[in-house]
Amino acid sequence: MLITFTSKAASEVLMYKEHAKRILDLLHKNVDQGVITAAEAPHALQVLEQEIAESRQHAVSEDVERDVHAHHNEDGDDANHEEIQTVSFSTRAYPLVEMLRAAKAGGHDVVWGV
Repeated sequence: MLITFTSKAASEVLMYKEHAKRILDLLHKNVDQGVITAAEAPHALQVLEQEIAESRQHAVSEDVERDVHAHHNEDGDDANHEEIQTVSFSTRAYPLVEMLRAAKAGGHDVVWGV
């Protein structure tokens, strides 16, 4: 399922619900419907930028976790380890972070699910 983030400050941002959930959980927001007000945007940016920095410091552990999920599936252990393509947290969060920056600068809210 997709979530569409909208703001008068920027173009729409589409994100899979499962990826948006991690971001919105950090901000203590409901994944189905919500708003990040212009007043909340500076704090939201601070939280997301801190998580991005943290995830960059621990990129190896995220790679190992993805590798385990990719090669130990319901059919058993897959001994043919293929190189998996990963999308980092910072890459996934980037469009929403940019929207929040624009919203903060313009004094606009970011909404989804409405």
